[in-house]
Amino acid sequence: MKKIALLSTVSAALLLAACAVEDTETSTDTVDATLNVDALISEADLQRRIETLSSDDFMGRAPGTEGGQMTLDYLAAEMEAAGLEPMGDNGTYFQTVTLAEATLSPDSSMTITHDGETIVEGDQAENAVFWTKKTDAELSLNGSELVFVGYGVVAPEFGWNDYEGLDVEGKTVVMLVNDPGFATKDESLFNGDAMTYYGRWTYKYEEAGRQGADAAIIIHQTAPASYPWEVVSGSWTGPQLDVVRADGGADRTVLEGWVTEDMAKAMFTSARLDFDMLTSQAATPGFMPVDMGGLELDASLSQSVTTVQSANVAGGVRGTERPDEYVLYMAHWDHLGNNGVGEDHIYNGAVDNATGTAAIVEIGEAFVEAGAPDRSAIFVAVTAEESGLLGSAFYASQPLVPLAQTVGGINIDAIQPVGETRDMLVIGHGSSELEDRLDTVLAPRGMRIEPDKNPSAGYFYRSDHISLAKRGVPMLYADGGVDHVTKGTAYGEAFGKEYTELRYHKPADEYDNSWDLSGIKQASEILFELGYNLADSNDWPNWYEGNEFRALRDEQRAGLD
Repeated sequence: MKKIALLSTVSAALLLAACAVEDTETSTDTVDATLNVDALISEADLQRRIETLSSDDFMGRAPGTEGGQMTLDYLAAEMEAAGLEPMGDNGTYFQTVTLAEATLSPDSSMTITHDGETIVEGDQAENAVFWTKKTDAELSLNGSELVFVGYGVVAPEFGWNDYEGLDVEGKTVVMLVNDPGFATKDESLFNGDAMTYYGRWTYKYEEAGRQGADAAIIIHQTAPASYPWEVVSGSWTGPQLDVVRADGGADRTVLEGWVTEDMAKAMFTSARLDFDMLTSQAATPGFMPVDMGGLELDASLSQSVTTVQSANVAGGVRGTERPDEYVLYMAHWDHLGNNGVGEDHIYNGAVDNATGTAAIVEIGEAFVEAGAPDRSAIFVAVTAEESGLLGSAFYASQPLVPLAQTVGGINIDAIQPVGETRDMLVIGHGSSELEDRLDTVLAPRGMRIEPDKNPSAGYFYRSDHISLAKRGVPMLYADGGVDHVTKGTAYGEAFGKEYTELRYHKPADEYDNSWDLSGIKQASEILFELGYNLADSNDWPNWYEGNEFRALRDEQRAGLD
């Protein structure tokens, strides 16, 4: 069997020493230094796939569209050409994922009034956006009273309940994005500046439904949300996808939505409430809900709901010694599609996530060329991440290989074309022992792990790995770094900031021939080596002690080790 050498960019002596360290600490396998990672990962192939996937021809890769189907067909063909065997349904590359697509009619409306005066009118772009997760064709709300519930969090382990003593049946709850730890920077409050799952909008809408509210409105603020209003309006207008819910969305509120901070301030002012004072109080223990002084929500929702067929795309390499144990690579192939508005109306998603999708196919091809390792590897391009991690959630609930036999997973989502760096970002740093293995791969390159620069944004909860993590599987979400090899950290940080502000979830996220793809190649090499060496070992990395998912993994693996 061929074994993978480490990197051609370091000396042979350092290379073999690093291999020996890994062999001693984590594996009884030997490493044959006849192959090099640099030759196995092709920058030209990465460029070709990224440019193709993000071209206008693919129309923004929205699931259930012509562009989405083109993407599925393209990825299956690329996996086949790479030598990956099909690992989807019935001997194909596809795992069918059935989604519900809901489209609000233009005459749907949402207004917030006070004493008959309209304060907020949902315009689906400038001031407010709204939708429903229920599948009824017609829905309405009349005179639903508004109540401010702070962060909308019920977290017993933190001794926190924003709904304490409140019956919200028949009411509309208004809440802030993120969680109290971000507002206070108090490390003893939630997770301090690092967002917890309670800070995510997904949780807030779900909790409002559990509480029995009529509607749930989140106030957008750029800093705690970590993205501008245009990301909200671009993501939540037009047809919306969801998993097919057995109860038709009965456990959700009638209406879910966002309002801008300016609109929220107008609401509070009309209700004779001090916005700044109440938002500050909301981050303190013991905060109690506040009635919003006669503000009422009226809504009329008319929608068409259809079933959309999409798919995850899966290919693999069978292990030679333990083929029933798997290393997982994952990236989402979808983006926001074509909204038909403006001169440039295709959301190409070049960085997000043509880069990651191209990378897992290239890494899969490298596995084939290197020779099958002891364990198997599966490469899954998942659908509908942009609609709420739906494809990965489906995979986690109906995995193509057993989760208990999945050794660990690597998620690749949106690698910036910043060029080669001295570091590699780990989102949710301090989570699992996969980070120790990554450190071993980085050290011979003279590189280091860099923790997520913005833990308050909650990126650990915003990509597909979390669907597997919540089921116990150790997952690593690593990304390209920011410390550019010649231009330094300031350059890398400015590059990322420019992308977030001007391109993220916007039509401007397009491929450019001026891109420096060396960093994407670098990240792909590192993550290939990490997964290949794990597949060639006997190790079962776990979550670190104290991690919220450790008990799930221990239970999952009980009796199997």
